[in-house]
Amino acid sequence: MSTFPRAYPMSGGDDQHSYINNSSYQIAAINSVGEKTRQCIIEKLDLPLNSDLGTFCIADYGCSIGPNTFQVVQSIIDAVKFKQLEDNNEKSLIPLEFQVFFNDQPNNDFNTLFKTQPPSSEREYFSAGVPGSFHGQVLPRNTVHIGHTSYTTHWLSNVPQHVDDKNSPAWNKNYIQCNNSIEEVTKSYKVQFTKDMKFFLEARAEEIVPGGLMIVLGQCLPDGVPLFKTCQGILVDTIGDCLMDMAKSGLTSEETIGLFTLPAYFPQFSELKTEIEHNRSFTIEIMESVRHPLEDIPLSNDFLISMFRAILSTIIKEHFGDVIDELFDRVAKKLAKYPIDFNECEKFVTYFILLKRK
Repeated sequence: MSTFPRAYPMSGGDDQHSYINNSSYQIAAINSVGEKTRQCIIEKLDLPLNSDLGTFCIADYGCSIGPNTFQVVQSIIDAVKFKQLEDNNEKSLIPLEFQVFFNDQPNNDFNTLFKTQPPSSEREYFSAGVPGSFHGQVLPRNTVHIGHTSYTTHWLSNVPQHVDDKNSPAWNKNYIQCNNSIEEVTKSYKVQFTKDMKFFLEARAEEIVPGGLMIVLGQCLPDGVPLFKTCQGILVDTIGDCLMDMAKSGLTSEETIGLFTLPAYFPQFSELKTEIEHNRSFTIEIMESVRHPLEDIPLSNDFLISMFRAILSTIIKEHFGDVIDELFDRVAKKLAKYPIDFNECEKFVTYFILLKRK
Protein backbone atom coordinates (compact mmCIF):
# COMPACT_ATOMS: atom_id res chain seq x y z
CA MET A 1 0.00 0.00 0.00
CA SER A 2 1.31 3.42 -0.94
CA THR A 3 1.94 5.92 1.83
CA PHE A 4 2.46 9.63 1.17
CA PRO A 5 3.28 12.54 3.47
CA ARG A 6 0.60 15.13 4.13
CA ALA A 7 2.79 18.11 3.32
CA TYR A 8 2.14 18.15 -0.41
CA PRO A 9 -0.88 20.44 -0.72
CA MET A 10 1.05 23.56 0.26
CA SER A 11 4.58 22.62 -0.64
CA GLY A 12 4.73 24.56 -3.87
CA GLY A 13 5.78 22.88 -7.08
CA ASP A 14 8.61 22.54 -9.49
CA ASP A 15 8.35 26.11 -10.74
CA GLN A 16 7.69 29.51 -9.20
CA HIS A 17 4.66 30.28 -11.38
CA SER A 18 2.87 27.18 -10.12
CA TYR A 19 3.66 28.05 -6.52
CA ILE A 20 2.29 31.56 -6.88
CA ASN A 21 -1.03 30.31 -8.29
CA ASN A 22 -1.46 27.73 -5.56
CA SER A 23 -0.40 30.10 -2.78
CA SER A 24 -2.55 32.95 -4.09
CA TYR A 25 -5.68 30.79 -4.03
CA GLN A 26 -5.09 29.77 -0.44
CA ILE A 27 -4.09 33.20 0.83
CA ALA A 28 -7.20 34.69 -0.80
CA ALA A 29 -9.32 32.31 1.28
CA ILE A 30 -7.36 33.12 4.45
CA ASN A 31 -7.74 36.85 3.86
CA SER A 32 -11.46 36.50 3.22
CA VAL A 33 -12.02 35.11 6.73
CA GLY A 34 -9.53 37.40 8.45
CA GLU A 35 -12.15 39.62 10.08
CA LYS A 36 -14.25 36.59 11.01
CA THR A 37 -11.22 35.00 12.66
CA ARG A 38 -10.49 38.19 14.56
CA GLN A 39 -14.05 38.49 15.85
CA CYS A 40 -14.13 34.82 16.83
CA ILE A 41 -10.99 35.21 18.93
CA ILE A 42 -12.32 38.37 20.59
CA GLU A 43 -15.72 36.83 21.36
CA LYS A 44 -14.96 33.16 21.94
CA LEU A 45 -11.49 32.87 23.48
CA ASP A 46 -12.19 31.99 27.11
CA LEU A 47 -8.83 32.57 28.79
CA PRO A 48 -7.49 35.15 31.27
CA LEU A 49 -5.14 37.28 29.17
CA ASN A 50 -2.91 38.62 31.92
CA SER A 51 0.54 38.05 33.33
CA ASP A 52 -0.70 34.92 35.13
CA LEU A 53 -1.10 33.23 31.77
CA GLY A 54 2.60 33.43 31.00
CA THR A 55 3.40 32.69 27.37
CA PHE A 56 0.54 32.57 24.86
CA CYS A 57 1.09 29.63 22.51
CA ILE A 58 -0.16 29.33 18.93
CA ALA A 59 0.22 26.26 16.73
CA ASP A 60 -0.12 26.26 12.95
CA TYR A 61 -0.62 22.68 11.78
CA GLY A 62 0.54 21.95 8.26
CA CYS A 63 2.47 25.19 7.91
CA SER A 64 4.59 24.09 4.91
CA ILE A 65 7.13 26.64 3.59
CA GLY A 66 4.99 29.43 2.17
CA PRO A 67 4.34 32.94 3.51
CA ASN A 68 0.69 32.18 4.27
CA THR A 69 1.47 30.83 7.71
CA PHE A 70 3.20 34.03 8.86
CA GLN A 71 0.24 36.17 7.85
CA VAL A 72 -2.16 33.88 9.73
CA VAL A 73 0.00 33.90 12.84
CA GLN A 74 0.29 37.68 12.90
CA SER A 75 -3.46 38.15 12.50
CA ILE A 76 -4.06 35.81 15.45
CA ILE A 77 -1.54 37.69 17.59
CA ASP A 78 -3.11 41.05 16.70
CA ALA A 79 -6.55 39.77 17.73
CA VAL A 80 -5.27 38.37 21.03
CA LYS A 81 -3.50 41.65 21.86
CA PHE A 82 -6.68 43.58 21.14
CA LYS A 83 -8.70 41.22 23.34
CA GLN A 84 -6.18 41.57 26.15
CA LEU A 85 -6.61 45.34 26.16
CA GLU A 86 -10.40 45.04 25.89
CA ASP A 87 -10.68 42.47 28.69
CA ASN A 88 -8.56 44.54 31.03
CA ASN A 89 -10.13 47.91 30.24
CA GLU A 90 -6.87 49.08 28.67
CA LYS A 91 -5.12 49.12 32.04
CA SER A 92 -1.36 49.06 32.14
CA LEU A 93 -0.47 45.44 31.48
CA ILE A 94 2.64 43.40 31.00
CA PRO A 95 2.41 42.49 27.30
CA LEU A 96 1.93 38.83 26.57
CA GLU A 97 4.81 36.84 25.18
CA PHE A 98 3.90 34.73 22.16
CA GLN A 99 5.31 31.36 21.16
CA VAL A 100 4.42 29.94 17.75
CA PHE A 101 4.85 26.30 16.81
CA PHE A 102 5.06 25.58 13.09
CA ASN A 103 4.10 21.96 12.50
CA ASP A 104 4.44 19.89 9.36
CA GLN A 105 5.72 16.54 8.16
CA PRO A 106 9.40 15.76 8.85
CA ASN A 107 10.18 16.10 5.13
CA ASN A 108 9.01 19.72 5.10
CA ASP A 109 11.75 22.24 4.37
CA PHE A 110 11.85 23.96 7.76
CA ASN A 111 15.08 25.76 6.81
CA THR A 112 13.25 27.57 4.01
CA LEU A 113 10.37 28.30 6.36
CA PHE A 114 12.60 30.02 8.89
CA LYS A 115 14.65 31.85 6.25
CA THR A 116 11.47 33.47 4.92
CA GLN A 117 9.89 34.45 8.25
CA PRO A 118 10.05 38.10 9.32
CA PRO A 119 13.35 39.12 10.98
CA SER A 120 13.43 38.93 14.76
CA SER A 121 13.40 42.73 15.05
CA GLU A 122 9.98 42.77 13.34
CA ARG A 123 8.59 39.58 14.84
CA GLU A 124 6.40 39.59 17.94
CA TYR A 125 6.86 35.92 18.75
CA PHE A 126 9.33 33.17 19.39
CA SER A 127 9.17 30.40 16.82
CA ALA A 128 9.90 26.70 16.71
CA GLY A 129 9.49 23.99 14.09
CA VAL A 130 7.63 20.83 15.10
CA PRO A 131 8.08 17.94 12.67
CA GLY A 132 5.46 15.21 12.78
CA SER A 133 2.08 14.16 11.41
CA PHE A 134 -0.82 16.11 12.87
CA HIS A 135 -2.80 12.87 12.90
CA GLY A 136 -1.03 12.29 16.21
CA GLN A 137 0.00 14.42 19.18
CA VAL A 138 2.96 16.64 18.30
CA LEU A 139 3.02 18.99 21.32
CA PRO A 140 2.80 18.50 25.10
CA ARG A 141 -0.55 18.29 26.83
CA ASN A 142 -2.32 21.59 27.58
CA THR A 143 0.23 23.86 25.91
CA VAL A 144 -1.66 25.42 22.98
CA HIS A 145 -4.07 28.34 23.36
CA ILE A 146 -5.05 28.72 19.70
CA GLY A 147 -4.53 26.15 16.97
CA HIS A 148 -4.95 26.81 13.26
CA THR A 149 -4.90 24.77 10.07
CA SER A 150 -5.97 25.58 6.52
CA TYR A 151 -6.49 23.34 3.50
CA THR A 152 -4.99 20.27 5.15
CA THR A 153 -7.58 17.94 6.65
CA HIS A 154 -8.56 16.34 3.32
CA TRP A 155 -5.06 14.82 3.16
CA LEU A 156 -4.99 11.34 4.65
CA SER A 157 -2.27 9.65 6.67
CA ASN A 158 -2.33 6.69 4.26
CA VAL A 159 -3.94 5.53 1.06
CA PRO A 160 -6.79 3.22 2.12
CA GLN A 161 -6.29 -0.53 1.98
CA HIS A 162 -7.24 -2.53 -1.09
CA VAL A 163 -7.72 0.38 -3.52
CA ASP A 164 -4.64 -0.81 -5.45
CA ASP A 165 -5.61 -4.50 -5.28
CA LYS A 166 -7.10 -5.76 -8.56
CA ASN A 167 -8.79 -8.60 -6.72
CA SER A 168 -10.63 -6.30 -4.31
CA PRO A 169 -14.07 -4.77 -4.91
CA ALA A 170 -12.44 -1.55 -3.63
CA TRP A 171 -9.91 -1.53 -6.48
CA ASN A 172 -9.68 1.99 -7.90
CA LYS A 173 -8.93 0.71 -11.41
CA ASN A 174 -6.94 3.31 -13.35
CA TYR A 175 -8.12 6.32 -11.35
CA ILE A 176 -5.49 8.16 -9.32
CA GLN A 177 -7.94 9.70 -6.85
CA CYS A 178 -11.16 8.93 -5.04
CA ASN A 179 -13.55 10.63 -7.45
CA ASN A 180 -16.66 8.98 -5.95
CA SER A 181 -17.41 7.02 -9.13
CA ILE A 182 -16.80 3.59 -7.51
CA GLU A 183 -18.88 3.02 -4.38
CA GLU A 184 -16.52 0.56 -2.67
CA VAL A 185 -13.56 2.87 -3.23
CA THR A 186 -15.46 5.77 -1.71
CA LYS A 187 -16.32 3.61 1.31
CA SER A 188 -12.66 2.69 1.82
CA TYR A 189 -11.61 6.33 1.65
CA LYS A 190 -14.35 7.38 4.03
CA VAL A 191 -13.20 4.78 6.57
CA GLN A 192 -9.66 6.18 6.42
CA PHE A 193 -10.90 9.77 6.62
CA THR A 194 -13.06 8.94 9.65
CA LYS A 195 -10.09 7.37 11.41
CA ASP A 196 -7.77 10.26 10.56
CA MET A 197 -10.22 12.94 11.69
CA LYS A 198 -10.70 11.05 14.95
CA PHE A 199 -6.95 10.99 15.56
CA PHE A 200 -6.56 14.64 14.49
CA LEU A 201 -9.23 15.88 16.91
CA GLU A 202 -8.11 13.65 19.78
CA ALA A 203 -4.55 14.93 19.42
CA ARG A 204 -5.70 18.57 19.37
CA ALA A 205 -7.85 17.90 22.45
CA GLU A 206 -4.70 16.80 24.27
CA GLU A 207 -2.68 19.83 23.18
CA ILE A 208 -5.20 22.68 23.46
CA VAL A 209 -6.00 24.08 26.89
CA PRO A 210 -9.60 24.22 28.16
CA GLY A 211 -11.17 27.38 26.76
CA GLY A 212 -8.69 27.45 23.89
CA LEU A 213 -9.67 27.54 20.22
CA MET A 214 -9.03 25.49 17.08
CA ILE A 215 -9.59 27.24 13.75
CA VAL A 216 -10.02 25.11 10.62
CA LEU A 217 -10.34 26.45 7.08
CA GLY A 218 -10.71 24.18 4.08
CA GLN A 219 -12.77 22.78 1.26
CA CYS A 220 -15.28 19.96 1.04
CA LEU A 221 -18.01 18.82 -1.30
CA PRO A 222 -21.61 19.99 -1.08
CA ASP A 223 -23.97 17.28 0.10
CA GLY A 224 -24.92 14.95 -2.74
CA VAL A 225 -22.14 16.10 -5.10
CA PRO A 226 -19.44 13.62 -6.26
CA LEU A 227 -15.92 14.81 -6.90
CA PHE A 228 -16.01 13.81 -10.58
CA LYS A 229 -18.60 16.55 -11.21
CA THR A 230 -16.24 19.32 -10.07
CA CYS A 231 -13.63 20.97 -12.26
CA GLN A 232 -10.92 19.92 -9.80
CA GLY A 233 -12.05 16.31 -10.01
CA ILE A 234 -12.14 16.43 -13.80
CA LEU A 235 -8.64 17.91 -13.93
CA VAL A 236 -7.12 15.18 -11.73
CA ASP A 237 -8.94 12.48 -13.71
CA THR A 238 -7.41 14.01 -16.84
CA ILE A 239 -3.96 13.74 -15.27
CA GLY A 240 -4.69 10.05 -14.70
CA ASP A 241 -5.78 9.64 -18.32
CA CYS A 242 -2.54 11.25 -19.51
CA LEU A 243 -0.50 8.91 -17.31
CA MET A 244 -2.26 5.99 -19.01
CA ASP A 245 -1.41 7.52 -22.41
CA MET A 246 2.21 7.70 -21.31
CA ALA A 247 2.08 4.04 -20.30
CA LYS A 248 0.91 3.16 -23.81
CA SER A 249 3.91 5.11 -25.12
CA GLY A 250 6.28 3.21 -22.86
CA LEU A 251 7.10 6.21 -20.66
CA THR A 252 5.68 4.47 -17.59
CA SER A 253 3.65 1.32 -16.98
CA GLU A 254 0.08 0.48 -16.05
CA GLU A 255 1.45 -1.43 -13.06
CA THR A 256 3.20 1.71 -11.79
CA ILE A 257 0.03 3.73 -12.27
CA GLY A 258 -1.99 1.07 -10.48
CA LEU A 259 0.13 1.58 -7.37
CA PHE A 260 -0.38 5.35 -7.41
CA THR A 261 -3.43 6.78 -5.68
CA LEU A 262 -3.61 10.18 -4.06
CA PRO A 263 -4.08 10.07 -0.26
CA ALA A 264 -6.86 12.66 -0.26
CA TYR A 265 -10.56 12.51 0.49
CA PHE A 266 -12.98 15.40 0.18
CA PRO A 267 -15.94 14.68 2.45
CA GLN A 268 -19.36 16.13 1.92
CA PHE A 269 -20.26 18.95 4.31
CA SER A 270 -22.57 16.81 6.46
CA GLU A 271 -19.94 14.04 6.65
CA LEU A 272 -17.37 16.49 7.97
CA LYS A 273 -19.79 17.85 10.55
CA THR A 274 -20.68 14.34 11.73
CA GLU A 275 -17.03 13.42 12.31
CA ILE A 276 -16.41 16.59 14.31
CA GLU A 277 -19.53 16.04 16.42
CA HIS A 278 -18.29 12.55 17.34
CA ASN A 279 -15.47 14.16 19.30
CA ARG A 280 -16.77 15.21 22.71
CA SER A 281 -13.81 17.36 23.71
CA PHE A 282 -14.80 20.38 21.60
CA THR A 283 -17.90 22.44 21.10
CA ILE A 284 -18.61 23.62 17.56
CA GLU A 285 -18.86 27.37 17.96
CA ILE A 286 -19.08 28.04 14.22
CA MET A 287 -19.28 25.72 11.23
CA GLU A 288 -20.38 27.40 8.05
CA SER A 289 -19.65 27.81 4.39
CA VAL A 290 -17.92 31.02 3.36
CA ARG A 291 -17.55 32.65 0.01
CA HIS A 292 -14.14 32.26 -1.59
CA PRO A 293 -13.18 35.64 -3.11
CA LEU A 294 -12.02 34.00 -6.34
CA GLU A 295 -15.08 31.82 -6.90
CA ASP A 296 -16.77 34.34 -9.20
CA ILE A 297 -13.65 34.93 -11.27
CA PRO A 298 -13.81 32.94 -14.53
CA LEU A 299 -11.55 29.91 -14.31
CA SER A 300 -9.35 28.72 -17.14
CA ASN A 301 -7.78 25.42 -18.03
CA ASP A 302 -4.33 27.01 -17.77
CA PHE A 303 -4.98 28.25 -14.23
CA LEU A 304 -6.17 24.82 -13.05
CA ILE A 305 -3.25 23.06 -14.72
CA SER A 306 -0.77 25.43 -13.11
CA MET A 307 -2.39 25.04 -9.69
CA PHE A 308 -2.45 21.24 -9.77
CA ARG A 309 1.07 21.11 -11.14
CA ALA A 310 2.04 22.96 -7.95
CA ILE A 311 0.00 20.69 -5.72
CA LEU A 312 0.98 17.35 -7.24
CA SER A 313 4.44 17.70 -8.77
CA THR A 314 6.38 16.45 -5.77
CA ILE A 315 4.21 13.41 -5.15
CA ILE A 316 4.13 12.48 -8.87
CA LYS A 317 7.89 12.89 -9.25
CA GLU A 318 8.58 10.67 -6.23
CA HIS A 319 6.49 7.88 -7.73
CA PHE A 320 7.12 8.21 -11.49
CA GLY A 321 10.44 10.01 -11.76
CA ASP A 322 11.18 12.98 -13.98
CA VAL A 323 7.93 13.06 -15.99
CA ILE A 324 6.42 16.37 -14.89
CA ASP A 325 7.02 18.41 -18.05
CA GLU A 326 5.87 15.61 -20.35
CA LEU A 327 2.82 14.84 -18.24
CA PHE A 328 1.52 18.39 -17.90
CA ASP A 329 2.25 19.13 -21.58
CA ARG A 330 -0.07 16.24 -22.37
CA VAL A 331 -2.67 17.49 -19.90
CA ALA A 332 -2.59 20.94 -21.53
CA LYS A 333 -3.01 19.46 -25.01
CA LYS A 334 -5.86 17.19 -23.93
CA LEU A 335 -7.73 20.04 -22.26
CA ALA A 336 -7.14 22.27 -25.29
CA LYS A 337 -8.89 19.60 -27.34
CA TYR A 338 -11.52 18.76 -24.72
CA PRO A 339 -11.82 21.85 -22.49
CA ILE A 340 -13.58 21.70 -19.14
CA ASP A 341 -17.06 23.23 -19.28
CA PHE A 342 -16.83 25.29 -16.10
CA ASN A 343 -20.48 26.34 -16.35
CA GLU A 344 -21.54 22.71 -15.95
CA CYS A 345 -19.20 21.91 -13.06
CA GLU A 346 -20.29 21.74 -9.44
CA LYS A 347 -18.40 23.94 -6.98
CA PHE A 348 -16.57 23.05 -3.81
CA VAL A 349 -17.69 24.42 -0.45
CA THR A 350 -15.15 26.57 1.39
CA TYR A 351 -15.78 26.12 5.10
CA PHE A 352 -14.80 27.94 8.26
CA ILE A 353 -14.86 26.02 11.55
CA LEU A 354 -14.25 27.31 15.05
CA LEU A 355 -13.95 24.73 17.83
CA LYS A 356 -13.59 25.49 21.54
CA ARG A 357 -11.89 23.07 23.91
CA LYS A 358 -14.24 22.06 26.72
